[in-house]
Amino acid sequence: MKWVYIKDIHNFENQEVEIKGWLYNKRSSGKIHFWIVRDGTGFLQCVVSKKDVPEEVFELHDKMGLESSLIVYGKVVKQPKAPGGFELFLKNAKLIQAVKDYPIQKKEHSVEFLMPLRHLWLRSRKQFAIMKIRDTIIQAIEEFLHNEGFIRIDAPILTPASVEGTTTLFETNYFGQKAYLSQSGQLYMEAAAMAYGKVYCFGPTFRAEKSKTRRHLMEFWMVEPEIAYATLDDIMQLAENFVTFIVKKVLEKRKKELEILERDISKLEKIEPPFPKISYDEAVEILHKKGFKEFPWGEDFGSPHETTISEEFEKPVIIHRYPTKVKAFYMKRDPKRPEVVLCMDMLAPEGYGEIIGGGQREENAEQLRKQIKEFGLPEEVYEWYLDLRKYGSVPHSGFGLGLERTIMWICGLQHVRETIPFPRLYERIYP
Repeated sequence: MKWVYIKDIHNFENQEVEIKGWLYNKRSSGKIHFWIVRDGTGFLQCVVSKKDVPEEVFELHDKMGLESSLIVYGKVVKQPKAPGGFELFLKNAKLIQAVKDYPIQKKEHSVEFLMPLRHLWLRSRKQFAIMKIRDTIIQAIEEFLHNEGFIRIDAPILTPASVEGTTTLFETNYFGQKAYLSQSGQLYMEAAAMAYGKVYCFGPTFRAEKSKTRRHLMEFWMVEPEIAYATLDDIMQLAENFVTFIVKKVLEKRKKELEILERDISKLEKIEPPFPKISYDEAVEILHKKGFKEFPWGEDFGSPHETTISEEFEKPVIIHRYPTKVKAFYMKRDPKRPEVVLCMDMLAPEGYGEIIGGGQREENAEQLRKQIKEFGLPEEVYEWYLDLRKYGSVPHSGFGLGLERTIMWICGLQHVRETIPFPRLYERIYP
């Protein structure tokens, strides 16, 4: 028999095939057993009739615990009520390893119980759906940016300087000198944009924030496009087209997985440009009207504030022109209002908070040097960055999209820890 994957089973109706996988679940009604087998690409119900299989195969039912590895052989039959719309009527099976006392049973478990078992928890149907959607989002990111003419430039993970602020750096010893795990590849993308025009990096980033909120990870993935000659308005338009493309790809390719997660896709189907765009000033007004009357102008938004603002809109909302003091040193100040910078954040709807942050960079060398001093940063480690403003400087802009927060929103999850295979959380680095 031909070895096939469950995802392709619809191509083999009424044919005999071989499936290599693991026992996900089982039940029995006397002379017929029902095994749910998974193989990493999907789930398939196997019908094991006592009259159709050797006696030793029928007796495997009582010997195999969940996640026993096995190979099954049988005929593919269309069955609309079965998972995936097909069943396998077994003719034979081969047990590879019998498992007993698998720690994750088919019942409700607490997150505290599941987190140390993340290496096994990944096998569950819900986690399977999330990781499939994650993979599709990654593919959509790459497809969109390549279609738009971007070239991928990989940024280093070990860096000599801060991007977002010195208080959230993981420090390491680099042969006798200090180095840090990257908070962002942005500074390197600015260098690359001066060489190639439209570039992006996509990789892990690290923030040493002692935060236990449902939106924070210590290690997460970020995609960061950067464009020479682009303005704030240019990247706001790019960001809304980018997010729309990602959502549409998930709706197109992963409806079954969204159903497993019980996601209300009607909310995702509303994601179309243009997105609402409001200033920081307007966002503060919304907070004052919605009960945050004491929120002062000039402060950054926390999770409760972002949730309140986003709940006013059915689509992602872009907030632009934040106060200078709450944004990074490299942001370009608004020539008309130097107390604000030409930046933007995109908040996902339904209270999921920021998924994109970016803006226009300061392209003048002397002004940037002044801002580095104002932020109390060591000028010597940014000399290479200042060089970009000495040799052919141009206006340029970019943003970073947090992959895990985007997955959290699209999947409708309550916590970001389920969006990445092996989450790194404050006080948790196992497994």
